[in-house]
Amino acid sequence: MSSSTARADRYELISGLAFAPDRFQLDAFDALDAGRNVVVAAPTGSGKTVVAEYGIAADRVDGRRSFYTAPIKALSNQKYRDLVEIHGDHAVGLLTGDNSINGDAPIVVMTTEVLRNMIYAGRTLDDLGTVVVDEVHFLQDTFRGPVWEEVIIHLPQHVRLIALSATVSNVDELAEWIGTVRGPTDAVIERKRPVALDNKYLVADRDENKLHLLEMFIGGGLNRDALKLDESAIRRRPRKDDKGDNRRQGRQASGGRRLATPGRIDTVELLDDKKLLPSIFFIFSRNQCDEAAKSCVDAGIMLTDDHERTAIAAIIDERLSGLDPDDLDVLGYDRFVRQLDAGIAAHHAGMVPAMKEVVEACFIAGLVKVVFATETLAVGINMPARSVVIEKLTKFTGDHHEQLTPGQYTQLTGRAGRRGLDEVGDAVVLWSPWTRFDEAAQLASSASYHLRSVFRPTYNMAANLIRTHSADEAHRLLNLSFAQFQADRDVVRIEARLERKRETLREKRAEAESPYGDIEEYRRLRDTASAERRRRRNGVSEGQMRGAMAKLKPGTIIRVSKGDVKGAVVVVATAHRKSGVRLTAITKGEEIVLIDGEDFTDVPQPVGSIKLPPNFGPQRKGYRRDVAKRLRTAKIGSDRQVIRSNPSGRRPLHPDDLDVARDPDIRARLDAAARAERLEAEIDKLQERVSDKNQSLGDEFDRVLTLLDEWGYADVAEWQLTEHGEVLASVFNETDLLVAEMLRDGLLDDLGPADLAAVVSCVVYEHRSPDDPPAPWFSSKDVRSRWIRLAAISEEIRSAERRLGLSEHRAPDPTFAAIAHAWVAGEGFAEIVDEEELTGGDFVRTMKMLIDLLRQVAKVASSPSVRSAASRAVDEAVRGVVADGSAPG
Repeated sequence: MSSSTARADRYELISGLAFAPDRFQLDAFDALDAGRNVVVAAPTGSGKTVVAEYGIAADRVDGRRSFYTAPIKALSNQKYRDLVEIHGDHAVGLLTGDNSINGDAPIVVMTTEVLRNMIYAGRTLDDLGTVVVDEVHFLQDTFRGPVWEEVIIHLPQHVRLIALSATVSNVDELAEWIGTVRGPTDAVIERKRPVALDNKYLVADRDENKLHLLEMFIGGGLNRDALKLDESAIRRRPRKDDKGDNRRQGRQASGGRRLATPGRIDTVELLDDKKLLPSIFFIFSRNQCDEAAKSCVDAGIMLTDDHERTAIAAIIDERLSGLDPDDLDVLGYDRFVRQLDAGIAAHHAGMVPAMKEVVEACFIAGLVKVVFATETLAVGINMPARSVVIEKLTKFTGDHHEQLTPGQYTQLTGRAGRRGLDEVGDAVVLWSPWTRFDEAAQLASSASYHLRSVFRPTYNMAANLIRTHSADEAHRLLNLSFAQFQADRDVVRIEARLERKRETLREKRAEAESPYGDIEEYRRLRDTASAERRRRRNGVSEGQMRGAMAKLKPGTIIRVSKGDVKGAVVVVATAHRKSGVRLTAITKGEEIVLIDGEDFTDVPQPVGSIKLPPNFGPQRKGYRRDVAKRLRTAKIGSDRQVIRSNPSGRRPLHPDDLDVARDPDIRARLDAAARAERLEAEIDKLQERVSDKNQSLGDEFDRVLTLLDEWGYADVAEWQLTEHGEVLASVFNETDLLVAEMLRDGLLDDLGPADLAAVVSCVVYEHRSPDDPPAPWFSSKDVRSRWIRLAAISEEIRSAERRLGLSEHRAPDPTFAAIAHAWVAGEGFAEIVDEEELTGGDFVRTMKMLIDLLRQVAKVASSPSVRSAASRAVDEAVRGVVADGSAPG
């Protein structure tokens, strides 16, 4: 068969293409026809997957199999549906942790971990022609990234690789590495977007009571009008307790202009007027996504007509009719439907998969016009829009604000512009008091997205290398990693970053110096006072304090002791922040006092109430005078609030007692000192990385081997696994060694399905909320004792890891144990989610992770009773919303 005839046959199999192949796609076709591997880096929506489909079509013509790997199950499900449309369901299979469909088909879609497990299990891949590695830039993911490198390194040499990536700045380096591992590899790069991107800047002008929608760039340079407008605003520095609250805006000052972040409702109405819908509105908070969708609907925004609402109802019925009405009720079904009817929706990880899929289907069909989404929507799922709105260019990490990277900005704005429908896509960045216009423009114009390997040897990886390779081969394979390939090149780059950070550190230390006194002493006293307040809370948790303060309505009288304010005050406003609830109160002396949870030693109790005057305005003297007068004449009862006291009779030194507290620039100096502290930590980490670069991965691998030898999983001298090591080689989990120890120690022996699921959940779940987790609950003293033993084993391993200089594994967490027990025991989803204050999406995602590990236990446990109990736990867990969240659709 001639090459032109073969190419024609392959075109025939992908003849559903809506567009003629682009130049970069033709270049990739040529490389594949020549038998070379390819790394395709191109913007979102440009047609990278067409290259994969061409390679798969070539395999079909040549009678070979193809594997398509994806980083997440949702993307695997989507690619399965796409390939079924092209090749038919008889020719396409799906293998994920949730589904096994037609696994012997000529084309199989799977998660990357499934392929890694097949390789280590020694599955015969002689008839495999091509492996597509989608979203290969995931190899820089901290936990899952090494899987991509393992697959690339360990695949048989006859298998051709097609790696698909977002636009990264070091594609040539990645292709060069793959070439050293797998043979001739072409880097095929497309930097031009299929739809041009127009970066815009949206500003709310309070002086003129209007919105300014401005171009970021004019004639290849910055828009001077946008720059001047932004510079006209007087900004205050972000405070640590702002925590992402976009209601805090710039303040007016002499000669300054009142600019503000545009409101979400106003922004949506503007996009509608400017014909910039459909739009994806990125907000880096699940709760704020929900709140944004609700506020738009409550404001009466309606973006759909009768025909569209009928089509939306059909999609809802198709996707959600199988769920229990009680489950739908606890998931806020009525609110969800009302928002969809208006053409508005939220999309985030807190939603159950079925509801996210409804949003995706409605948006792709053009029925939903605005989706308020977290950044997770930017990964994988094909949802192009006319425009993308980025509310902030900073994300709050729980400690401080971090600016988006150029790669993150590119990923988000990649959704803007629908090929074949739009001549241009718009990326709209909202004005923020924390980010200057020139900084936003620099981010928008940057093309730097450097891909970095995070590869490291894991216990499971080490066990599998012992099982499948000689000692020399194992070390050689580690030295083939992208991490090792990059190591020598990175030292100079890191040293340059270190010098820049050291210079910034010197500047921040200088800014933090105060002529009034020692700023560090002030910070130490402040931290000590804060810690003392937390210590004297009488065991009250953050959640309890937040809940009690949230119940205090305006007009409620409480007793407080804060600084010079002691006694009764009246609450006039309540603000909910990520850090907790803040109360605004007025004293009998007509003063305003701001009260946080740390100002109480016990939960605050109402001791009376007054009716507040109309026309709320605590900044007005008249309003404060009226409130104070009513407070002084109110009937005030007693409460059990603990008033702060000092048994010694001497008031401890307070930070406000220091001379430095009088510094008018104290806030700016504290911010500089905090920034300097963070820089010191960043510098320490970079210095560790330089040190690490001077130690090969082989050294770390040897330390892993030492631990496995000491703990009886391997006989390194004989280069063989023990019986327990064989189990470890089959455990694929972030805490693989702890799971193996849990089995080895008999912690799952003689347990029923629900109790076994509760114990196993401790190595799956990770509490990430800033609030304290609830006290763990266990069904029996026996189960509690097993948890205690598991925690002890974990600490023993962590101690060994510290001694050997290895990264410590994540400690087990019992927070989800009661939930896992209840679900496997048959309790309803609605009751569990309602009682535990857990989002449906978090519940489903954690249960699916637990099910995946339970399936492994059912295969590798040496005890028949444990295998049986784990298998039954899986059967009981896969139901309702959990089973629905596993369907490929």
